[in-house]
Amino acid sequence: MLGLGTLLPWNFFMTASTYFTGRLRQPSFPNSAANGSTEVEHTPSLLESRFKNVMTLCAMVPLLLFTSLNSVLHSLVPQKLRVMGSLVLIMAVFMLTAILVKVDMEPLPFFTVTMVKIVIINSFGAVLQGSLFGMAGLLPSSYTTPIMSGQGLAGTFAAVAMLCALASGSAMQDAAFGYFITACVVIFFSILCYIALPKMEFYQHYQKIKSSPDEYMETTSLNTTKKELYFIPVCCFLLFNMCDWAGRSLTAVCLWPGGDSAVLPLLVAGRLLFVPLFMLCNVQPRALLPVLFLHDGWFILFMVVFAFSNGYLASLCMCFGPQKVAQHEAETAGAIMAFFLSLGLALGAAVSFLFRGLV
Repeated sequence: MLGLGTLLPWNFFMTASTYFTGRLRQPSFPNSAANGSTEVEHTPSLLESRFKNVMTLCAMVPLLLFTSLNSVLHSLVPQKLRVMGSLVLIMAVFMLTAILVKVDMEPLPFFTVTMVKIVIINSFGAVLQGSLFGMAGLLPSSYTTPIMSGQGLAGTFAAVAMLCALASGSAMQDAAFGYFITACVVIFFSILCYIALPKMEFYQHYQKIKSSPDEYMETTSLNTTKKELYFIPVCCFLLFNMCDWAGRSLTAVCLWPGGDSAVLPLLVAGRLLFVPLFMLCNVQPRALLPVLFLHDGWFILFMVVFAFSNGYLASLCMCFGPQKVAQHEAETAGAIMAFFLSLGLALGAAVSFLFRGLV
């Protein structure tokens, strides 16, 4: 449940990009066609066309920065303050987001407020994620898998919630309001789970081990059409997150290749192949590259393999990492690994402008 709470906020914002760009849309004006008919042609505004790129950058840069700070300063700030404070603040941001659904705002102020909220949820989401992996580093490696699985479920949950909102037939304003209130409820349950966690004897046992390493050594020796409307929510968000979740969950029963195998880094590096594959799919609009994979089935196939390998290989790395250091350093190792995970996301966000321009 805590794993779900770490990535749910960002996934809810990312999946609701249609709602946000809709609020940034400028009024359309009729144009006279050659046959005398009148057509309304929508031209995206600057804020609308750049929203996704700026949103990703505003998410990944704070994520990288605060994950780095958390990995260095986690020992100076109590764990309870880091986790509980982050969850409460993120829930407050979503409550504000739900309220603003009912408030009319000009595009520029709405854009600015939205980006500030994205910076906040990813900054404190980074602290929450790093703290959670640090907590998991104190437990047996098999307990990292449920966290990774919960993170994978976060994307699936957000995608399903968006599909339900679209299928309800409600006005966009009402659907968005219910959508963001749903996020508040889930984060509230994550808070309750964190409150209950220290009361569990299992967790208390490993907390004692943290404070007594010697005792641990002794115990361990023992478009407007419905295809177009649903394609991105289903084939991008839902499909990716379901396959990512499946990949993360598979590590509960399979840990191949091993942490010392040279195959693992080769598989990770091999995923760079997906960059040109996706760029050569039928992504519109485009200006430079040709379309090599015209049928949408290719994109779906690439997405399945891409998402599954992402979840499985990332989960393997997070499982094996804390085992490479001494037990008293496991929490720090978990936090540092979360930093490098965020570093990859931040670099991806930075180069997204270049790759989108090349298409």
